[in-house]
Amino acid sequence: MSRRRNEWPQGYPRVQALTSCCRSWLPPLNFITIHYGYFLSVCLASSVVFWGSSNPAWSISYTDSLFLVVSAMTEAGLNTVNLSQLTTWQQTLLFLLIIFGSSIWVSIWTVMARKHAFEQRFRDVIHTERPRRAAHRGNRLSLIRLPRSFSAQRSLSSCTHQLGNADYRPSSVDNQRDSLAQTNTAGVDEIAMSGSAGTHDRLCQDLPTNPARILFVESQRADIRARDDSSAMSTASQYVPMDNRPVHRNGFLRDGPEEGMKRDSGMRSFLAYRSSNRNAQFHDLTREEREHLGGCEYRALKVLALLVPVYFFLWQFLGCIALGAWINNYQAEPPLRNGINPWWLGIFNGASAFNNSGMSLLDANMIPFQNSYFVLVTMGVMILAGNTAYPVFLRLIVWSLLRFLLLVTRDDEHSTLKDTLKFILRYPRRIYTNLFPARATWWLLFMLVLLNSIDWVAFEVLNIGNPSIESIPPGSRALDGLFQAIAVRSGGFYVVPIPSVYIGLQVLYVIMMYISVYPVVITMRHSNVYEERSLGIYVEDNVSDLDPEQRSHNDHAPGMASPQGGLSALHRVLSRTVTWHGVGARPPSTPRRPESRISFISQQIHGQLAHDLWWLSLAILIVVTINTSNFMADPVNFSVFNVIFEVVSAYGCVGISVGVLHDSYSFCGGWHPASKVLLCAVMLRGRHRGLPVALDRAVRLPGEELEQEEEEDQRIRRSMAVNHRVSSEA
Repeated sequence: MSRRRNEWPQGYPRVQALTSCCRSWLPPLNFITIHYGYFLSVCLASSVVFWGSSNPAWSISYTDSLFLVVSAMTEAGLNTVNLSQLTTWQQTLLFLLIIFGSSIWVSIWTVMARKHAFEQRFRDVIHTERPRRAAHRGNRLSLIRLPRSFSAQRSLSSCTHQLGNADYRPSSVDNQRDSLAQTNTAGVDEIAMSGSAGTHDRLCQDLPTNPARILFVESQRADIRARDDSSAMSTASQYVPMDNRPVHRNGFLRDGPEEGMKRDSGMRSFLAYRSSNRNAQFHDLTREEREHLGGCEYRALKVLALLVPVYFFLWQFLGCIALGAWINNYQAEPPLRNGINPWWLGIFNGASAFNNSGMSLLDANMIPFQNSYFVLVTMGVMILAGNTAYPVFLRLIVWSLLRFLLLVTRDDEHSTLKDTLKFILRYPRRIYTNLFPARATWWLLFMLVLLNSIDWVAFEVLNIGNPSIESIPPGSRALDGLFQAIAVRSGGFYVVPIPSVYIGLQVLYVIMMYISVYPVVITMRHSNVYEERSLGIYVEDNVSDLDPEQRSHNDHAPGMASPQGGLSALHRVLSRTVTWHGVGARPPSTPRRPESRISFISQQIHGQLAHDLWWLSLAILIVVTINTSNFMADPVNFSVFNVIFEVVSAYGCVGISVGVLHDSYSFCGGWHPASKVLLCAVMLRGRHRGLPVALDRAVRLPGEELEQEEEEDQRIRRSMAVNHRVSSEA
């Protein structure tokens, strides 16, 4: 059937030409396009449902319905109508969209998809091996009936002796029949990653009987050589009954005492592996080692497939219950005044805080809770746990779990789980988008503390003399400033009216809303396994294969421009900041700074700026042009700065707004309908600016293409190193 489908266009050249033309206009199928398709389809379908659920019917226009749905799905948090006026079903729909648009929710399905792809490859191995085993079944029975002559036994004994070095042992007929019966019901977790689906000689003859694990092999080269030397005799030696000891085939152990050691040898070999570059690219691996590495990644994905959903569920469940109970018992008046159940407000605000939406069912957002310490602290921690500090929290959980196992268990207990956790901590970006190496995680934590501290101090300092802020008690004002500092970068809530703060703080908030995604996304892309390929710039890994002692020695060699004090550091900063060679031009290479030693972080920032600024500028220009009549009627409230503030808040998916004078919804609620539709596009574009690149290994399905790209990148680096060495010698 598939062959007919492939041959059908060949008989119709015009159809084939039209199909090719249409495909050339379509975007490539990758993680980014699938992500766009998911958001667009869910938003369009939900907007129709939301619009039809209005009470009275059609009381909310379709433009406002589409805007609210997109705002909830993208976690922007802006609202063109008061959410307290919506029906309970409409509020529930927004609540679900806030969850379905979360970056953690999307990452869960990315992990599940990659895990399923691994399992599908294992099933292919099973289906490939079944006909081969069926063909060998007749040979097994015929070999069992061979006469037990002295010469035959001598031949078999000699063959068994040859295979002994490769950990081969014969077994009884009963063991062989049991093995055949178990093979037919083997699951995908029983496939050892040391075998290839297309190379049958490297596959085990029988699958292991432990259904909950993948077995890992340190080396199979001795087995392959032994089987190549005497393939016929090795087949005979495997199936003729001689004793009842466990069968050792291709390095796999069946019910033997060394099973755990052999299973973990593949994982531990990569934990001690040194032939990788700074972003955990492995090169110069054999086929068997590549398959071992794939098995390590699969086991790591199995751990994350459990850990991330539990993290996502427990934070929201416990946080929502705590907020709902506290508001219901201690401050139920504000929600009841808006016609909202206090429990429902706590649940909605909890989910909105964790997913960094900023939407609140209260018309006044968080202003009624200025003095509620429990609510502000709980929601502030949830904002951090769901977005900016999520990679820090997740790595801390994995590290704590590993330390706990090492503390309460013996070395030989749970060794598989321990090695898997070590693999996750050492090579996180091969597995997951939001889990970074230790150094990058510390840098992210530092930036998180630094930026929040700047916002917190600015809230207190830049509002000196502001009567609307100084009227708040000092203790509550300090906590309000900390909460607003956390919320302004991604959370989207506001505990004081934004128009009431001084203009200097508003300008700072515009900057912070724009750069809100930078710490996480730059860390994500800088730690990408294929960062060099994504940028098209390669660094010569001259010392990547050396041991740590030799690498550290080379790092302080005279030609490596190591730090020589404060003046040297200041000189390097100035030389990188001031463009003496023209904008966009790189300075010429010197012996102390080779041409290939570039700043990948600066390249990532430049690329992000190029992606953002033209879109923001165009959106602001169009919005101001469309709302010219509003500006002429009220130039103060419809000022250009307020438009910039709103567009940046939408693009950053933050959600704070200067509002309007006559109501409690966001400033964009008073715009022309065409401006609202444009802002929907801005929110969608902004939601996708924080995604990993399509080349990121953590969002691509496993396959031979990824393995080839790693080897190709290493060949390019080596070629550059050779060329640079030749040019420097010349």
